[in-house]
Amino acid sequence: MKAAILIQRWYRRYVAHLEMRRRYTWNIFQSIEYAGEQDHHDSSHVLFPPDLISHLLDSVVDPLTEEVRQLKYEQIVVSESYSGPRLSFPLSVTDTNALLSAFKEEQTLHGKYVLQLLYETKKFLKQMPNVIYLSTSYAKEITICGDLHGSLDDLLLIFYKNGLPSAENPYIFNGDFVDRGKKSTEIIIILFAFLLLYPDHMHLNRGNHEDHIMNLRYGFTKEVMQKYKTHGREILQLLQDVFSLLPLATVIDNKVLIVHGGISDKTDLDFLSTVERLPKRSTDHLNVRSCSRSSSRHSRRSRMDSPCSSGRSSRASRRRKKHSTKQGSCSSSSSSSSSSSSVCSPRVSSRNTPRRPPPSPSLPSPTDVLQVPFLDSFVSLEPPEPPREELEWQQCVTNNFLDVVDILWSDPKNQNGCSLNSFRGGGCYFGPDVTQALLQKHDLCLLIRSHECKQEGYELCHNGQVITIFSASNYYEEGSNRGAYIKLGPELVPRFFQYQVSRSTRKLTLHQRVRVAEGSALRALKEKLYAQRSELMAAFQQYDIDNTGRISTSEWAQVVESVLRLDLPWRTLRPRLARLSADGNVEYGSCFEDISPGEPIPPVTPNLAETLYRYRTDLEIIFNIIDKDHSGQISIEEFRQTWKLFTSHLGVAVNDQTIDDMARSIDFNKDGSIDFNEFLEAFRVVHKLDVKEQQQG
Repeated sequence: MKAAILIQRWYRRYVAHLEMRRRYTWNIFQSIEYAGEQDHHDSSHVLFPPDLISHLLDSVVDPLTEEVRQLKYEQIVVSESYSGPRLSFPLSVTDTNALLSAFKEEQTLHGKYVLQLLYETKKFLKQMPNVIYLSTSYAKEITICGDLHGSLDDLLLIFYKNGLPSAENPYIFNGDFVDRGKKSTEIIIILFAFLLLYPDHMHLNRGNHEDHIMNLRYGFTKEVMQKYKTHGREILQLLQDVFSLLPLATVIDNKVLIVHGGISDKTDLDFLSTVERLPKRSTDHLNVRSCSRSSSRHSRRSRMDSPCSSGRSSRASRRRKKHSTKQGSCSSSSSSSSSSSSVCSPRVSSRNTPRRPPPSPSLPSPTDVLQVPFLDSFVSLEPPEPPREELEWQQCVTNNFLDVVDILWSDPKNQNGCSLNSFRGGGCYFGPDVTQALLQKHDLCLLIRSHECKQEGYELCHNGQVITIFSASNYYEEGSNRGAYIKLGPELVPRFFQYQVSRSTRKLTLHQRVRVAEGSALRALKEKLYAQRSELMAAFQQYDIDNTGRISTSEWAQVVESVLRLDLPWRTLRPRLARLSADGNVEYGSCFEDISPGEPIPPVTPNLAETLYRYRTDLEIIFNIIDKDHSGQISIEEFRQTWKLFTSHLGVAVNDQTIDDMARSIDFNKDGSIDFNEFLEAFRVVHKLDVKEQQQG
């Protein structure tokens, strides 16, 4: 008996320790993901202004009528050597089956058929309302899926387990079809094909990643351009409109609300139904012209802060005023987006900055002209003098923008109230009282949302009134989480189905799965530490008055949190990140001993290499934009162009000579140009423990 008790105690301690590791691993993954989104919001309005990109897209696409455009797509020649599926419209079951079979065999659909599919999808979505109302009386159950994020294997597994979409088997996919995963293109092709085949039984809600600015950063734009070098630009322009036209919410039996992110204390479904998803666009006031590559700067339109701060009452009063004056419905976009998809990319200047009214567009801009290449053209935009009607339109757009951001970006919290979603940088946190108020107001009983990865694929909160469903398994790391979907019948009692697309993890024990995920999370966290090395060392040294290289554990934890702002249990993580000295203090320099640059770069400017490493993702995005012929290479002159966008954001004074020196140091093979592989190699970090393990192996 004593032995059994000892074994039981040991096992309980073992399980508790394993659970602790599992939880902080999950916290690391999630905190880094949300910090990346916040960095995106903080930088994208400078690096990739949505108004610029939208106008650039519009300006380089021929102003064809819908009929002419359709004929143009039909006349695209498909080579006889093409062995993939050939679609005919209207689509049939044969077409969707051919797509599924082709994608299982790693085939790519020809650009002609992608353009035709997107064109037909756009025509269909234009007829759809913002809020879709469904009934379970026409089918036994409706299947609801969450985020897929480019994971085709998860989508195929759902179809295998649950059956293909049909009149007898309706589906709702709740946004975030693209980005992060490598098969985003295939996923949207399949979903749009079934949408056209079964328009009454296949339903798609918009997510925060159905947005051209998010796609630039998180991989979908790059994927499209790599798979469709000839027609990629046209595909992206069509996708921009298609994403903007996706419905924002679905209601089942007038009792269950389905949105991607969540709600706020000002969410109103009636008002949401009036939002115009794809406004008519006018570029008459823009002076868009081709230009040579010369040094120039740009002006920035006003940006709106998060929708859950102190400006709520002013927004409500503006909304009431709009309704009382019976102005028409307005765009759901920010005024800076030509197709409204920028509503997915809210701009927040800091974590706790309250929302303030946007400055007048007539104020002097920091710069005069913006010259930025997009895909295969350079244009410049001179700041216009907006007419009065446009200013009124922008004011109206502000109201709609905030409501849609709430729907796409918000997360539930356990505490009552509605507050700024400081972690993501957009949307809000809504509490049980906010959920209860909305459900009572619209006579609903349940809110289903996605937007957050959950370890079991789903999670209930707010006394069971809010369900989070996430359908991309192995989202952070192999074995990190399950995927799930919901089946909802006429009784409106949700049934959950879990799965995991993985063959290898089935052979691993729980301890091994935790160890693999933990190792991946710690590597990502060490890279975050390395990216902020200068700031961390400066903060450490403020506590280390005697320059001993050691500070207390509490001081170390305080510094790391103040710099990284990841809200992690740093005391618990300390043994994995830094070592203690004999006196029990932390040797703070040891945080960086396990990581080093892949290729040493000459220190042309203090801390410049570290700054470049920190923003390497943004630089890669701009490189993809500048790479006009999609060769994977840019010249030193084009490299210098990227810094015209970066200097104001980074606050680093860099002259042309310094940039030339940096470019030559990155040009490892000395061929006078920089390719992406060289660029990424220059800013790749090496984990020394990984190298040791490989050598030992």
